[in-house]
Amino acid sequence: MAHPIQIPRLGWSMEEGVFVEWLRADGEMIEPGDVLFNLEGEKAIQEIESIDAGVLRIPTDAPAEGDTVLVGQVIGWLCAEDETPPAEFPAVAPDTTAATDGGPPAPAAEPAPVASVATPSARRPASSPRARRIASELGIDWTTLAGTGRGNRIRESDVRAAAGSGSAASTPSPPGNVRGTIAHRMLTASRETAPVTLTTTADAQALASLRKQFQATAGNDPAPGYNEILLKLTAIVLRGHPQIRSTWTESGIAVPADTAAIDISLAIDTDAGLVVPVVRDPAAATLKSLKQTVADLADRARLRQLTAAEMAGGVFTLTNLGAQGIDAFTPILNLPQAAILGVGRIRDVPVVQGEEIVPGQEIALSLTFDHRVLDGAPAATFLAELVRAIENPGAMLAG
Repeated sequence: MAHPIQIPRLGWSMEEGVFVEWLRADGEMIEPGDVLFNLEGEKAIQEIESIDAGVLRIPTDAPAEGDTVLVGQVIGWLCAEDETPPAEFPAVAPDTTAATDGGPPAPAAEPAPVASVATPSARRPASSPRARRIASELGIDWTTLAGTGRGNRIRESDVRAAAGSGSAASTPSPPGNVRGTIAHRMLTASRETAPVTLTTTADAQALASLRKQFQATAGNDPAPGYNEILLKLTAIVLRGHPQIRSTWTESGIAVPADTAAIDISLAIDTDAGLVVPVVRDPAAATLKSLKQTVADLADRARLRQLTAAEMAGGVFTLTNLGAQGIDAFTPILNLPQAAILGVGRIRDVPVVQGEEIVPGQEIALSLTFDHRVLDGAPAATFLAELVRAIENPGAMLAG
């Protein structure tokens, strides 16, 4: 019996992806665990492994590089050595693979003939992922270009040549996969949640002083930054606030177990768009190891080398725009999480002490939460406790 090769779901909200390339050739013998192809999911390119064994059969009308593919779509077959694969692809069936991020599975795509997605007449020209990214940055509609690569594949040089000649620079291009995912999630968060934002400030003098102490004693090693300190402080405070770590599901509010590790998503800006990898259990990590973890995640996020698993499982999100000179802002929920913290820059302010005005420093904190999951009072209590932790970070980290 021929085993179908289907497009898996790489994230809780994923409905489609972009086929990148086959990594095995037609006619090769495949074993379970062998890597078959690369798939561009919501925010990363991931190698997809086989769950069955057999001879790989890639039909002539299988997706080509750059084609949009639906979750559950059959793109090939694993057959016995003397077996002929089916002549036609079946209609797209509901995806039976589990979501990799532990969140609720997204609704299955409505059945439709696969030929409507993967037939040669509907395909976009072959192109490299880098060419598509550069085209998105430069405002080039790469589907109109003539490729100079092998098999007329569109390369980065083709895109830059078009931008330089101005032949396509005025043509709007469709959003890239990452940009499209961001747009979809932001729209979903604003449409399907009841977001409320609480904003306050914290005295940042002790926080800034602690950071300077780390810099003075770090030697040749990079000193922990504000992100690492805030990640650890936030995770420690979150231990006592399970409501903040809860999620809204179709069957009700899901409250995490008290023994569960508190994994926090950290927003990282990249050329392709906002990426939110997850820092595992920062409360239990040292600041030195957190610095290494965050640096590694940031580097691989900008190279688009993160896996879907590395962007799944967070219970809370931290987004820091202080380095960009932003005082305060309203962050948007990172579904299915119930809360996100926006952090602004540390700024110099006058402070009243008794009858004197002295120099001081403060930092703005903006907590957006889903009012379906929790009320304002517990959200305010969490934020107030976090303020106290930031104003006295040494004691919190030492404890």
